[in-house]
Amino acid sequence: MASFKHKNAKRIEGLDKNVWVAFTSVAADPSIVNLGQGLPDLPPPSYVKEGLAKAASVDRLNQYTRGFGHPTLVKALSEVYGRVYGRQIDPFKEVLVTVGGYGSLFSIMQGLVEEGDEVIIIEPFFDCYEPMVRMAGAKPVFIPLRLKAEGGATISSADFVLDPDELASKFNSRTKGIIINTPNNPIGKIFTKEELQVIADLCIKHDTLCFSDEVYEWLVYSGHKHVKIATLPGMWERTVTIGSAGKTFSVTGWKLGWSIGPEHLIKHLQTVHQNSLYTCPTPLQEAVAQGFLHNFSLMDDPECYFYSLPRELQGKRDRMAKFLQAAGMRPVLPEGGYFMIVDVSGLKKDLSDMEGVEPYDYKFVKWMIKEKKLAAIPITAFCGAESTKQFEKYIRLCFIKNDSTLDAAEAILKDWNKDLSV
Repeated sequence: MASFKHKNAKRIEGLDKNVWVAFTSVAADPSIVNLGQGLPDLPPPSYVKEGLAKAASVDRLNQYTRGFGHPTLVKALSEVYGRVYGRQIDPFKEVLVTVGGYGSLFSIMQGLVEEGDEVIIIEPFFDCYEPMVRMAGAKPVFIPLRLKAEGGATISSADFVLDPDELASKFNSRTKGIIINTPNNPIGKIFTKEELQVIADLCIKHDTLCFSDEVYEWLVYSGHKHVKIATLPGMWERTVTIGSAGKTFSVTGWKLGWSIGPEHLIKHLQTVHQNSLYTCPTPLQEAVAQGFLHNFSLMDDPECYFYSLPRELQGKRDRMAKFLQAAGMRPVLPEGGYFMIVDVSGLKKDLSDMEGVEPYDYKFVKWMIKEKKLAAIPITAFCGAESTKQFEKYIRLCFIKNDSTLDAAEAILKDWNKDLSV
């Protein structure tokens, strides 16, 4: 092929690799038990599916709706979150509906972050944070969660903490914002009010914005509580919070999310949205709105889906932790979300003969998919280069799965354990 002068834009230089593209295609073989991607195989609530069918049968709901969010949906969001925040939320000025949490984060970065700014990212982080910061022309500044103690057969996600002094050292005059993710993907850590207050104090001291990814906000297990950093004193006016219908109602394929925050920030996200995506599918927004309205009336009832789903998942979480531990791995019990990371170093699997210079977790997952027909995701995909050694002994597994899927995974691990004992 003749030389072609048109190259990629500099803003996407080095961002072509993607863990989901790499491992989702490898795990597509139906003979492989896929615990990698966060893909629920539990059914969504029937009333949400029925709401979509009903919406699609109404002719006007098959046409464009308001660009910044279908009126029924933004009003429902303002009701539910008005209660959660303990403040009145303007549905038309303080809410933006986007194409998933991705769309929310993209609008944040393009609307609020300047070239030359710095954005603090807590490791491990959802992998799109870094490229989105870089595409905005900003510099990602990483700080890892560190494990307090190594002892014990099991670890809690609460054992991973930030060093307050190290965190403070990351803030300077160029810091535009910090991205927090609570409950965290992949660890499942829920930041306590005290931990959030440390972050809030630094944001206020340095006049820094906070971008709070809370898509797993309802998936909180017993004994733990999710606190929104935007509810802390002085933080509403500097925080944009990201939510997700896919995570709330187990409809990840619908790709609907939202940003909630003060008008003086949300209006800039709206500018990005109106000049890129413009609007989101009307029937999907209507169905999600009806799902929220249904559960809004049940928020004092334990049968509310916001509470019943985590009760169901807690049993799956505990079951997975038990069979991983029985196989010789060390699970990190998550406080929230539907992922579990697990330390595989105890298996002492030598992969030095595998080609390439990839971190150990990448090699381990590729080996496990090929040899054991079990798919996971390597944790160093969620880290900067400097933290690779800290996290490369971990892989991530998803437990929002049918019992039959977990049965198949357990069977693989039991056979694997037999092989190790021979």
